[in-house]
Amino acid sequence: MNRRLHLLCAVATASLLAACGGGGGGGGFAFIGTGTGTGTGGSGGPGTGALREPPVIVTTLTTAQIDGASAQSGLQALSGKAKCDVNVVSLNYSTVGPKGEVTNASGVLLMPAGTCANGAPLVAYAKGTDVQKPRTLVNPQDPETFLLTAMYAAQGYAVVATDYLGYARSTFPYHPYLHADSEARTVLDSVRAARAAVVSAGGSLSGKVMFTGYSQGGHSSMAAHRAAERDNAAEINVVAGAHLAGPYNLSGSFKLTQAIAGYQFFVPFIVNSYQKVYGDVYTDANTVYRQPYVSYIENLLPSATLNYTTLVTSGTLPGANGETPNQARDAIFQSAFLTDVQTNPNNTLFLDAKKNDLFGWNPRAKTLLCGGAGDPTVPPAVHMVPMKADFDSRGVTTVTTVDVDAQIQATYGPGGKAPTDPTTPAYAAYFGAYHGTYEPPFCHVRARALFDTVK
Repeated sequence: MNRRLHLLCAVATASLLAACGGGGGGGGFAFIGTGTGTGTGGSGGPGTGALREPPVIVTTLTTAQIDGASAQSGLQALSGKAKCDVNVVSLNYSTVGPKGEVTNASGVLLMPAGTCANGAPLVAYAKGTDVQKPRTLVNPQDPETFLLTAMYAAQGYAVVATDYLGYARSTFPYHPYLHADSEARTVLDSVRAARAAVVSAGGSLSGKVMFTGYSQGGHSSMAAHRAAERDNAAEINVVAGAHLAGPYNLSGSFKLTQAIAGYQFFVPFIVNSYQKVYGDVYTDANTVYRQPYVSYIENLLPSATLNYTTLVTSGTLPGANGETPNQARDAIFQSAFLTDVQTNPNNTLFLDAKKNDLFGWNPRAKTLLCGGAGDPTVPPAVHMVPMKADFDSRGVTTVTTVDVDAQIQATYGPGGKAPTDPTTPAYAAYFGAYHGTYEPPFCHVRARALFDTVK
């Protein structure tokens, strides 16, 4: 792939991830994998999940509006026609940070209306990586919010989706990116907030809870599913989990030597997150980052003003001059730091990643892992396959996997197959859109099929 196409892939992948249900891949890093947090993620002290203010119905989307938009976008062929109007409800709720800091998070409750409003099962959703601090899923026109509306809420499911710590209306000073325990806590507290808000949203819940998320959200939703079964079984009736294209093997992907498109966003984000959470990644940022990035990168993400594209085009992160992913990586990070992370089993960043791998637990509820074999951002071979092998090694029978690559190729590949010439625009366009645009709806169809069996 030439330099121009490398840039196209990086920018297209990252921007599409944020906009279209993936948000940036929550961890498809070429040097980051997925993590298994070891804390409780449990209910904690009093008041967590409590509403900070009365919930507000921002708007009501009618079935006609939903159908018009889903037909225009092409999503309706997968989601089906809407069965229910949907109330879009703004939430602001109490939660805690990774060290028990009392704080808040915002989010949205998508509540089926009318005859659909009574006894709805609740889907707790975790979003993909986002670099834009102000973005909120309360926006009914947000593509990720609309995907949830058409795929779940308009089909009779209540959906609660958190904006995460450090985003939108959250006052937390940073986002603990891919930190399993705080992800779990934020999602679980969103369930509690949804329960508190449901009456004013015009309905009731059945008590059944399903967890799902895409990309970073696949890591978050699995962490929440694990914590709910382990620590909150009497409170939260988990009937299913569908964890989609998530980076479950964080420590394993730290060992990869080839960077992926978008590396310049994801890897600094996780390095800075773990430094803030654990405080042991480095004592001097100059040993990790090169100039000029070291002067500002520690607190760059999420950004109040820049998105994936403008982070690159402004020169804030490399990519504007056609750098390959490996070149972008080498421009940002000190080579000695990279080598130590990849080769030293006692490297503190690697050990922090291992704390956030998601291996070693046994789901009791039916669980689905979904991915696409061609995903260049969160490769199933690095994440989903080892995760399933870990479950299999303990005789877990509740977990199934699905590969939607064949459907993606048949729908979007020229002639029903993926482009193979990396020097062509078709190759860059196809793989640039794979994780953020093509893959999510196919995985959500499989998730809803699972949820339909237990709702």
